[in-house]
Amino acid sequence: MKEYRKLPHGDERICTLGLGMGGIQNAPADEIRAVIEKAIANGINFFDLCAGGKSVYEPFGKAIAPCRDRVFFRLHFGAVYNENGEYGWSRNLQTIRQTFLWELEALGTDYVDFGFLHCVDEESDFDEIRKNEILDYVKDLHERGIVRHIGFSSHTPSVAHKVLDTGMIDMMMFSLNPAYNLECGDEYGIGTANERAALLRRAQTKGVGVSVMKPFHGGQLLSAKTSPFRQALTKNQYIRYCQPCPAGIDIGIVNKYYDLSLAGDRMAHDHYGKLTVRADACLGCGHCDRRCPLRVHQQSRMKEIAAYFNKEN
Repeated sequence: MKEYRKLPHGDERICTLGLGMGGIQNAPADEIRAVIEKAIANGINFFDLCAGGKSVYEPFGKAIAPCRDRVFFRLHFGAVYNENGEYGWSRNLQTIRQTFLWELEALGTDYVDFGFLHCVDEESDFDEIRKNEILDYVKDLHERGIVRHIGFSSHTPSVAHKVLDTGMIDMMMFSLNPAYNLECGDEYGIGTANERAALLRRAQTKGVGVSVMKPFHGGQLLSAKTSPFRQALTKNQYIRYCQPCPAGIDIGIVNKYYDLSLAGDRMAHDHYGKLTVRADACLGCGHCDRRCPLRVHQQSRMKEIAAYFNKEN
């Protein structure tokens, strides 16, 4: 059964499971349309149209036409497309305006539910959005009812706070998933875990909805072959049942840094080295093995992880 939540600054009831268009642009138009129709038929009513190509817009518009008033979608002011239909991004107001008008025409609609300031990751991004009158343009569209809600996407807590300071935001798009929520940020999650958590708490306090991007890291976490957890993510998986460790090892984080390091992430290797208690502190008591619901032999895995990082050093 799908779960729906009311937008704090609106009456819309939005499905907690949405669908993005980032990887579907190379499919035939009829297949794109069929995917959208299938999603709607199964209760999904929220879509993001920051696509990898402009080919998704017309079939998407045709799919939602019979139920436009029951479907909510998001366009990004700053996501643009070249003459070949390939995705790019811009801070040029004229380019953004032309792209938006084309998108409305291709979609067959005269309004967008959510207009997002695209990829506000650096303070310079926010400065350009204001200096180039992009923010004023979106505000004008909102006042005219063409954009129903204003939002933004970001990967950077410190910059996201500045956008929230404007007081005009109804929804924020932010990256979050269980594999890459590292305590010290990297390209998957800028800022510390505490900074990201504080941002989400502030959004909740201000009544700003949060839309999560990369929740399954492009599907990586849904496959045992590609997941750093070595098995597909399910709603029943947790990584802290082994706690508390008598030796003080954070077994979940040690496993995560190990898997990321095996995948070639040098920053994860550095993060492991900064841990106060590492895998080589394992007492061999077997406490973790008895508690692990996935029947992973954590005691032997700690030896494996310790040997790996000692060799790397």
